[in-house]
Amino acid sequence: MAETDNESETGEHAERGERIAKVMARAGVCSRRDAERMIADGRVALGGEIVKSPALNVAADALITVDGKAIPTAAPTKLWRYHKPQGLMTSHRDPEGRPTVFAHLPKSLPRVVSVGRLDFNSEGLLLLTNDGEMARRLELPAQGWIRRYRVRLFGNVTQKDLDKLAKGVTIDRTDYGPVIAKLERAKGPYAWAMVSLKEGKNREVKRLMEHLGLKVARLIRVSFGPFHLGHLPEGAVDEIPGKVWREQLGMQKAKKNAP
Repeated sequence: MAETDNESETGEHAERGERIAKVMARAGVCSRRDAERMIADGRVALGGEIVKSPALNVAADALITVDGKAIPTAAPTKLWRYHKPQGLMTSHRDPEGRPTVFAHLPKSLPRVVSVGRLDFNSEGLLLLTNDGEMARRLELPAQGWIRRYRVRLFGNVTQKDLDKLAKGVTIDRTDYGPVIAKLERAKGPYAWAMVSLKEGKNREVKRLMEHLGLKVARLIRVSFGPFHLGHLPEGAVDEIPGKVWREQLGMQKAKKNAP
């Protein structure tokens, strides 16, 4: 099978359309980052030719295949709330064979990607969308949305210690924060706190608490920006009306790809 990239592409694909990784994301195949990995692995073809560059421009009606199967055309963008239980990986595949979020979603749901991730033992609100570009937009720190977590802590917890996170901290050469943590209640060696942050780095809450000498016994995401877990039952999925999320994103007019 032949290969194609941006340097050799001098025809219509290079002059119009969008980057192939972006088109794949909009079709709900995967996130843009995962699309770039698939291209690097040689799994993506355009018109029968292996694609080498995720920056290759393609037309909206281009024939794109992944592992020999044509990707679907982009459907209207949708967004869902999902109450993730403990014990599920936020990935489509797990090399260790652990159960995944996507294998436990209702069969009526189209192919979706998650907005960010929750760790295997974390639970609570996970946003899902059929548009990988939407997922990328919502999870970027530049969006400025606060993520809130109810955290059960083990150890000697004081508000004074939690306040040390307000100006940010550096752990193993990685900068975190600022993070607002408020002690809600304490009983014996355990306590509950509400932790609010913007970035959501990998295992951020757990690393911050370990930095304070505390252990996270339970972590529940209760909100992501303007969207809240509320009373959504564990394992349940609820679609967020298009009008609602468009307003929250500051969209005054429905985009071409919006419902």
